[in-house]
Amino acid sequence: MINIYVGNLPYSVNSDELKEAFESFGSVASAEVIFDRRTKRSRGYGFVEMTEEADGRRAISELNGTDFKGRELRVDESQPREQKSERSNSTNNGGGSARSAAPAHGQSSDKNTGGVFGFVKKIFG
Repeated sequence: MINIYVGNLPYSVNSDELKEAFESFGSVASAEVIFDRRTKRSRGYGFVEMTEEADGRRAISELNGTDFKGRELRVDESQPREQKSERSNSTNNGGGSARSAAPAHGQSSDKNTGGVFGFVKKIFG
């Protein structure tokens, strides 16, 4: 079983059309276009789960970068949530988020080195 991320989908595509696009590569267990809960509009990406890993890898290599209803698809193996958060944290100066360095609401900072105020202070002293 392989879970595949499909990005840059046209907003008009539904889950059945996404499934049809992958069925020519093998058995599709599920296909889902992700919708915004509030607006009920497509978010422009989805996930396809294929039963055979080899079929999924072939679909990824053959569909990534191809035109699908006027949009160039981004197709890649979906990563588990733990790996996504580790990957995004590793690019944030030692793994911490930028917000964690800022003082909590209502507290002051002695340094004032961050954000617009810190930038202005550096320029004008």
